[in-house]
Amino acid sequence: MSALSNFVWGIADVLRGPYKPNQYGSVILPFTILRRLECVMEPHREVMTAMVQEAADGGYGAMWIANQLRRRTRTDESAGLSFWNTSAFNLKKALEDPDNLAANLIDYVNGFSADIDVFKNFGFEAQIKELDEHNRLGLVTREFAEIDLHPDKADNAAMGDLFENLIYKFAEASNEQAGDFYTPRDAIRLLVDLVFAEDPEALRAPGVSRSVYDPTAGTGGMLSVAEEHLLAMNPKANLSLFAQEINKHSYAICKSDLLLKGQGVSNVRLGDTLAEDKFADRGFDFILSNPPFGQDWKASEKQVRREHEAANGRFAPGLPGIGDGAMLFLLHVASKMRDVDEQGRGGRAGIVLNGSPLFNGGAGSGPSDIRGHLLENDLVEAIVALPTDMFYNTGIATYLWILDNTKQPERKGKVQLIDATGFATKMRKSLGNKRVEISEADRAKVLQAYGTMATSDISKVFDALDFAYWSVTVERPLRLNFACTPERIEAVAEHKQLSKIGGLVDSLGTFGTELYRNREDFLRKLGKHLGSDGVRLTTAQRKTLWQTLGERDDDADICTDSKGNLEPDTGLRDTEIVPFGWGDHPKSHDAKDETIAAYFDAEVKPHVPDAWIDESKTKVGYEIPFTRHFFQYVPPRPLAEIDADLDRVVAEILDMLKEVEA
Repeated sequence: MSALSNFVWGIADVLRGPYKPNQYGSVILPFTILRRLECVMEPHREVMTAMVQEAADGGYGAMWIANQLRRRTRTDESAGLSFWNTSAFNLKKALEDPDNLAANLIDYVNGFSADIDVFKNFGFEAQIKELDEHNRLGLVTREFAEIDLHPDKADNAAMGDLFENLIYKFAEASNEQAGDFYTPRDAIRLLVDLVFAEDPEALRAPGVSRSVYDPTAGTGGMLSVAEEHLLAMNPKANLSLFAQEINKHSYAICKSDLLLKGQGVSNVRLGDTLAEDKFADRGFDFILSNPPFGQDWKASEKQVRREHEAANGRFAPGLPGIGDGAMLFLLHVASKMRDVDEQGRGGRAGIVLNGSPLFNGGAGSGPSDIRGHLLENDLVEAIVALPTDMFYNTGIATYLWILDNTKQPERKGKVQLIDATGFATKMRKSLGNKRVEISEADRAKVLQAYGTMATSDISKVFDALDFAYWSVTVERPLRLNFACTPERIEAVAEHKQLSKIGGLVDSLGTFGTELYRNREDFLRKLGKHLGSDGVRLTTAQRKTLWQTLGERDDDADICTDSKGNLEPDTGLRDTEIVPFGWGDHPKSHDAKDETIAAYFDAEVKPHVPDAWIDESKTKVGYEIPFTRHFFQYVPPRPLAEIDADLDRVVAEILDMLKEVEA
């Protein structure tokens, strides 16, 4: 593949001058697709022409042609063609008339069946004309006409690698984010292995049918690896691939790839997955996705909020912050798992995410509610931490989430965390931020840890509700003393609102400096004094005044409201996190009151006897503190060893200074 990629990439040299590096892809990629389609069609040109003519004579439509063509061109290695071309040209024939080369190529491209809309999405006709204007069309066409991209020379997997490698190089040359389109194969293989791990029937039963869907398909790399994996295990399996992609160029490549594999014309759809689910009417056996990290969802906000407000909407469980849409894709993926049927078969999904979906957002927030939805419905089966520096456009920590709506009995109510951060093999040459990869041996270790569910240094199994907690607000009573000292009166004089009340500061100055530890006594006497000076305050102004004149005092009387209820001191307010199951209490929502009461009596009351819980503020939260569960304490080095190192370094510095002085 590297030789083929280098050869195709080398054609870009012809474009230097009239084209900038960030424009190369708009020429090279559609030409590569065109040549690939041509090589696939070449052995079937006669059959294709006959089918089109027969349809014209009999008045049959495109559906008839597609069905007949697929049947007539099917082989043991191929599902048959579902597209055709009515033009008399191919690249070599178009070159035979150099004066009309542009017109010939446009006729050739427009001769494809209507479902081949890939060239339209590349704006290829305009590119042909521009190449012709710059006298580059013949050179580029001649180069591509010589490349053999027949499936016997370059199988679908090699073509997928070629497309993604070209995209990476074009993006790199134009300083774009190559990783937005290119998911490392080692990460995909591990994800695919984990997603297929619990469906042995799909790996063995002859003729078994399964559907695989990628809502952020890019050029279709995940789908290609999934197909390669499943067919390697079960060559007689029937696999239907489905994809949605927002980028027109990536969509065009993905659709071409799937069409060449014999997939249905409508299986690849163009559009924003968050704004519109193009497969809203169906679920899938397997879902794979690597959504963009840290991308906002402002462009889809209107549609997303509409589905959030709908009872059965994809995003009903919660909304993340507008700046990060990763958890929206997580919800979408969960919603696309097929419903459980009479045989107990449902759907499985795997999605690549960064670390924030594990813990961002406190109790009651959208992200926490999303985690709660997945955990409470027992959809999260496993989460695998990958090594850093695994992806092309980021070196941050990444995780694979495995979802399942029909878990195996031993996994019911359980979540397995696997720490694969140590399984990193350094690459000979970095690609962007990707400096390491997961080898086959390391992948096998992860799969073994997943399969056995045994507790070890890299694997831990939890109850789903181990990640649930109550956020409890602990209040303490408000105790203040009051006095009209010069310092406190100065604070009133500088206050934005109080300073505007006529006569207030002067009246306070004549009140006296006596210290009061009971708010009601102070306000009663102060009120009479202010009234005698003609100063009238509203209820809001009165509250602002005592808040400004008061200071916290543990020996003061507790402040109460008009009903005699204790008033909380917001400055002493605290939040306690009470895990479900604390103190061996049941891990259930029903155990809320007894668990929180026991926690409060044991952990709070002994330290602050006057505290109480504001039950109206208690919220349920969900967090998956992955790193904490695998943290290993490393004691600091002995002081003597550190001192010895410092002495050695100081001696080296002194020696160097002596050399300089000499």
